Amino acid sequence: MKERLESIKKRYEEITTLLMDPEVMSDFNKVKSLSKEQSDLKEIVDKYQEYEMAEEHIKEAKELINDPELKEMAEAEIEENTAKLEKLHHEIEILLVPKDENDGKNIIMEIRGAAGGDEANIFAGDLLRMYTYYAEKQGWKIEIDHQVEGTSGGFSQVECTIKGENVYSKLKYESGAHRVQRVPVTETQGRVHTSTATVLVMPEVEDVDIEIKESDLKIDVYHSSGAGGQSVNTANSAVRITHLPTNTVVTCQNERSQLKNKDKAMKLLKIKLYDRMQQEKEQEVGSERKSKIGTGDRSEKIRTYNYPQNRVTDHRIGFSVMSLDRVMDGELDPIIEALITEDLKRKLAGE
Repeated sequence: MKERLESIKKRYEEITTLLMDPEVMSDFNKVKSLSKEQSDLKEIVDKYQEYEMAEEHIKEAKELINDPELKEMAEAEIEENTAKLEKLHHEIEILLVPKDENDGKNIIMEIRGAAGGDEANIFAGDLLRMYTYYAEKQGWKIEIDHQVEGTSGGFSQVECTIKGENVYSKLKYESGAHRVQRVPVTETQGRVHTSTATVLVMPEVEDVDIEIKESDLKIDVYHSSGAGGQSVNTANSAVRITHLPTNTVVTCQNERSQLKNKDKAMKLLKIKLYDRMQQEKEQEVGSERKSKIGTGDRSEKIRTYNYPQNRVTDHRIGFSVMSLDRVMDGELDPIIEALITEDLKRKLAGE
């Protein structure tokens, strides 16, 4: 670890020197790139300097240990800085864990009603409400891109964009099948039913280098619809694009302009195709998905929301909270923090 920290410290000092070079300073993109790299390294360098200082204090204290008058003070100094070294060592280990390059990005979230008919669609709507409340608590902005309402409420499908600081880092664990156990609104006998809704989370990536042929696309336009299926306007502004080779479908209807909806739909298509490519690549390599909490696949059962017991259980890490009512009101932090902690633990263990 020492060798790696020395290398990071050396690079940090190199960047500091480069940023004072007039030739470098005249290149805006170079300055931006170097400044970001330096910012990413700063916390590690600061912690390493603290670590070196604690080591120096221990070394100085050991030189005084044989002095009867200073022995007690020296022993206290050694004890204090040894504890500090252990704490700093753990903090530095965490900082050295490779970061997910997508953590700081916005996301596209897709929620679908799955097994359970009307109740599954109602639950999909409940999940959207839960994520909307959570986004509000985080100071994020959520925009609905496309929605297909269920006949008894909720949604058979809804897609949204969530924008803000480090959205993907917190919501990347939400992909998978969410199961609800409760007495359905549509059930008159009062029996507990099990239904599922699926969630897919994709990082919003800019300037995706994916070649899409016009001949591979089927583009449909139709009237945008509001609540109850009423037409928002009389123009055919909503756009549905189907990528024929992969049968990937994207729809955008939130803009009044057909052109704007088409542009956004194309952006969503590229994001979906990019996510598909990344998943295929990771499955080929194998190791990356093994280190993750869950596969990220829509079909994997990740969580159960048990209403009779007011319990939420995340099956990937065996974690439960007895506060389902608060979770559905957007208090997701205890679950998300447990997932982040377990993910970090696995990475530190080299899994």
